[in-house]
Amino acid sequence: MSRSERKWDHIRFALEKRQNHSSAFDDIKFIHQSLPNIGVIDVGLDHEIGGLYLSSPIFINAMTGGGGEKTYRINKQLAIVAKNTGLTMAVGSQMAALKDKSQKYTYEVVRKENPTGVIIANLGSEASADQAKAALEMIEADALQIHLNVIQELTMPEGDRDFSGALKRIETIVKEIKVPVFVKEVGFGMSKEAVNSLTSIGVKIVDVGGSGGTNFAEIENKRREKSLSFFNNWGIPTSVSILEASSVSKNLSVIASGGFMSGHDIAKGLAIGADAVGIAGYFLKILVEDGIEALQKEIEALHLELKMIMTALGAKTILDLKKAPLIISGETYHWLNQRGIDTKQFAQRSIK
Repeated sequence: MSRSERKWDHIRFALEKRQNHSSAFDDIKFIHQSLPNIGVIDVGLDHEIGGLYLSSPIFINAMTGGGGEKTYRINKQLAIVAKNTGLTMAVGSQMAALKDKSQKYTYEVVRKENPTGVIIANLGSEASADQAKAALEMIEADALQIHLNVIQELTMPEGDRDFSGALKRIETIVKEIKVPVFVKEVGFGMSKEAVNSLTSIGVKIVDVGGSGGTNFAEIENKRREKSLSFFNNWGIPTSVSILEASSVSKNLSVIASGGFMSGHDIAKGLAIGADAVGIAGYFLKILVEDGIEALQKEIEALHLELKMIMTALGAKTILDLKKAPLIISGETYHWLNQRGIDTKQFAQRSIK
């Protein structure tokens, strides 16, 4: 099977799979504030991450490219949505276009449709610094996302089996390129050990990519003759991974992705330590089934939900939201307790 055919397989199976709410977010509950002392008009959603100014903490996370006309159309439509809503957008892995130049147009369309927006390039951890520079140049990107997908590759019939040297390659890229570098897990979560390793080489932004969203093990298992079913339930829930990552360093920017489907979930993710929230599968399904206008309306609805929740908590900014008191219970509490992460600090903090 060609790389472009495999790209479309991933999209097709992702669309077939029903998007599930991540139950781990149910373990997080805000403490009600009867006197928030602000109005909806006072709430601002703009935020800065690693030198990048974002008009919204929500962004369109990496999905596709390199699969011919079908992925070209998806990226074109997503870029239009990003432009119209002011969202940042990441493209899917550009290795396909670096190996087959005929696929470059499926990525380049993003910058053509959104000439002034914030665009994030994407490559896997097997990439070299020269390939990273080529990916950035291809779409005139403002940042680079390096994805870690060990479980997907192991489950993929034709996937990689050797992951040695990845940290060294990432370190070289961080040192040689001039734009912010995001290191992103793709649906299985990032532990504090992994985040410690990344910060030790100079990485300042991680996307924890927790379990609860698109499950690439399930997708790849559908393409195998004999399923590696044990990987279908592998990984760290998104909310837990946010808390693990944000416990490592106050100087680290944490992006959350994996299972976000409401303004409530987004507010919780930001409040427990994320600086932004990436959404992929949920947006893709709306786009393909209902079109550009429907996706734009959903993004507007998410922004309104988030503003309503922030108003109820008395949070004028994302930084305020990260001080809102909340309770962590259930399996999330037990996980964090076993991992030595203090949850009491979240219940005893205050915006004022």
